[in-house]
Amino acid sequence: MLSEGESDEREQSKLEVKVWDPNSPLTDRQIDQFLVVARAVGTFARALDCSSSVRQPSLHMSAAAASRDITLFHAMDTLYRHGYDLSSAISVLVPLGGPVLCRDEMEEWSASEASLFEEALEKYGKDFNDIRQDFLPWKSLTSIIEYYYMWKTTDRYVQQKRLKAAEAESKLKQVYIPTYSKPNPNQISTSNGKPGAVNGAVGTTFQPQNPLLGRACESCYATQSHQWYSWGPPNMQCRLCATCWLYWKKYGGLKMPTQSEEEKLSPSPPAEDPRVRSHVSRQAMQGMPVRNTGSPKSAVKTRQAFFLHTTCFTKFARQVCKNSLRLRQAARRPFVPINYAAIRAEYADRHADLSGSPLKGKSTRKPLACIIGYLEIHPSKKPNVIRSTPSLQTPTTKRMLTTPNHTSLSILGKRNYSHHNGLDELTCCVSD
Repeated sequence: MLSEGESDEREQSKLEVKVWDPNSPLTDRQIDQFLVVARAVGTFARALDCSSSVRQPSLHMSAAAASRDITLFHAMDTLYRHGYDLSSAISVLVPLGGPVLCRDEMEEWSASEASLFEEALEKYGKDFNDIRQDFLPWKSLTSIIEYYYMWKTTDRYVQQKRLKAAEAESKLKQVYIPTYSKPNPNQISTSNGKPGAVNGAVGTTFQPQNPLLGRACESCYATQSHQWYSWGPPNMQCRLCATCWLYWKKYGGLKMPTQSEEEKLSPSPPAEDPRVRSHVSRQAMQGMPVRNTGSPKSAVKTRQAFFLHTTCFTKFARQVCKNSLRLRQAARRPFVPINYAAIRAEYADRHADLSGSPLKGKSTRKPLACIIGYLEIHPSKKPNVIRSTPSLQTPTTKRMLTTPNHTSLSILGKRNYSHHNGLDELTCCVSD
């Protein structure tokens, strides 16, 4: 390969190969007649070939295949090599073994290979290296490129080009969305049917028949607006101006508290009431702001539930760092933050001491059957009751005369209540 600025010292005349002489003794008519004979020989050769007759079943298709460039180039090359002697050139076209058959890439490729090429061309375009690598690895790059330019001259290419153009025209390029003309159900219209009429305009003597037209805006208390909207329950007959209506639709609240909300808050109990103070403090502890949005709906929303998952380090720190944590004092002051740095420092100091003697875990609770068996083996001791004779003047109490209920069984076993508390001895004392 030549570098930049270097000249080619080779003789171009030696590199060129002469394939045709324009100063031949034959006329153009004689050359055209020889080319017709070559096409006829190619058509006859395709009729004798079995594979060609399957691919081109009709005479018209065989003649078209024989009229391609590969046949004409072979005929002109044969005529040049024989010194433009027609008789010797024709004898070469029809040798003893049969007529010469010249095929190009269009005839060499099978129908399945042509389908693979069209699929690859749709996927990769004119990237012939990827087409050869992924779809046609047994074909050479020269064969694929030659087949592509021959395929562009076929009717198959013209049909696909027309089909793609029709699909491109059928696709929607612009979508027209008509104006949404459905009336707003909250829009207040006047008696003459014009919703855009101004209520309370200067210089007008129109007396509104609708009772809503005489009311002011529930948020900004404006009396003039180019459009009014009903708001709230229908029985309250509240309305909003256009500006406050947009604010309500955007934020879900009003700029100012409504008159109905002020009436609800006016007979409120005094602040010294302990119930009010407890309610306000409870809201402050839960992090909910005490405010009034002016919305007919409740301003306080349900807080999202959460699950506090305690890590093993936190559980271990409760036992190791008791001096720094002071859980009882921290529970009384929930808003005071805990110094995690001090806890980590104490844990690091005591970790070396506790590594040799780990902490004892909590004892597991024994099952109920073991407890019942232990109580049956070791019964409880009966209390020593002081025997005293009640005086005649002292009335006998109901508690001493009450007999125990022997029908109910305790959880400690099938023994009754008197066996556990020694009431049989107390009953004997009362009977005496």
